[in-house]
Amino acid sequence: MSLTLPARNASGSSRAHSLLPATMTDQAITGAIADPLLRRGAGRGWWIAFAFALLGAFAMVATMALVFMRGIGVLGNNKNVVWGVPIANYVWWIGIGNAGTLISALLLLTRQDWRASINRFAETMTLFAVAIAGLFPILHLGRPQYFYWLFPYPNSMTLWPQWRSALVWDFWAILSYLLFSIVFWYAGMLPDLATFRDRAESRRAQLVYGALALGWRGSASQWRAHRMFYTTMAALAVPLVCSVHSIVGLDFAASLMPGWQETIFPPYFVVGAMFSGFAMVVILAAALRQGFRYEALLTPRHFEAMAIIILASSLIMTLSYATEWFNGWYSGKSAERGEVAFSFTGTYALLFYAQLLCNCLLPQILWWPTLRRRLIPLVLVSFGVLVGMWLERILIIWNTLSRGYLASARQTFHMTGADWSLLLSPLGLFAFLFLISVRVLPSISMHEVKELRHEEAQS
Repeated sequence: MSLTLPARNASGSSRAHSLLPATMTDQAITGAIADPLLRRGAGRGWWIAFAFALLGAFAMVATMALVFMRGIGVLGNNKNVVWGVPIANYVWWIGIGNAGTLISALLLLTRQDWRASINRFAETMTLFAVAIAGLFPILHLGRPQYFYWLFPYPNSMTLWPQWRSALVWDFWAILSYLLFSIVFWYAGMLPDLATFRDRAESRRAQLVYGALALGWRGSASQWRAHRMFYTTMAALAVPLVCSVHSIVGLDFAASLMPGWQETIFPPYFVVGAMFSGFAMVVILAAALRQGFRYEALLTPRHFEAMAIIILASSLIMTLSYATEWFNGWYSGKSAERGEVAFSFTGTYALLFYAQLLCNCLLPQILWWPTLRRRLIPLVLVSFGVLVGMWLERILIIWNTLSRGYLASARQTFHMTGADWSLLLSPLGLFAFLFLISVRVLPSISMHEVKELRHEEAQS
């Protein structure tokens, strides 16, 4: 599973400047992406992964049913740590979800050629991650069955949302971002759905993909309208993504708790979303490369480019942590300094050091080009980043709420079985949805890869 970059030739120009092998013609690109879905069927590896993911999805549904039936008392939340695992999971999943569309839009606007092979499944990742994230604020409510009260609709109780509440900000931010991401993802996939329609052999597949393609014929006017619409959506996506995760950061920064009153939180949360998002994209890219034999489409240069961004994000996160500690000390307030000291020496100190190891130290091995070009070290670093970012989310909550202003209002958090289930089972639900998606829809953009091939041929 190791990756090595192509060697340079004697003239100094190299095939490494090309993202695609010379053998990847338009027909080969279409066959590599479409045939595993339309003609060869799912392999044994896909069915094994699907079985485990299905168990995780069932566990998620069972845990949600338990919370709905018995209330949030089954969770470890107490009178001081009122935000527990559900809110930490919400921030973690919404960060991963934000990153998918942000990655796709930013790379499109900055004309990064390696985007063509990763944007589709990154956008798919966004849809499922945001949908899962939206479940956790509902589960956190004391009466989750009344979540629809967050809608501003006329009712007999004259009840309207409290627009100063961060919960309402989150609700509308998630809803608007999810709807936007669906449109962005679907619009980009229209040409590929038409290709599937024309390549499908069964009548049922032709009808399904034909309906989804919305009459796409590939005329010059359709391509012009598609390019204009897609680029405009990408330009709108960047500020929307930044605003969504900035709102999540303001959930904390707008409070009066020590350690949360930080103006750095909104940009810090956006960078954290990109950090964890690229880590998840690396893992998904490695899985697709191995499972669908996409070695010619997901090349060493793709993984090296993502490794460089993970390394840069790690440096920014390290600077953000240092800024938080400095602000706590420089404020001169005993509560702020006590919160920083509690992070290093308190109940959760081991988790705090694990967070620093995963987010700050572990990605530094990517300074070595040989490690950036090998799949196994890069995947291990990505797993470490995902673990470290979850630890960061939970410790933001635990460290602050476990140590408030009053000594009498200090209580540590202990996870219950329901908390552990809410931590692990969403991964199964996400894998379940993602596996179904990549089995029936193109996970790599065929038309964008072909455009890249033609551009490389001309240059």
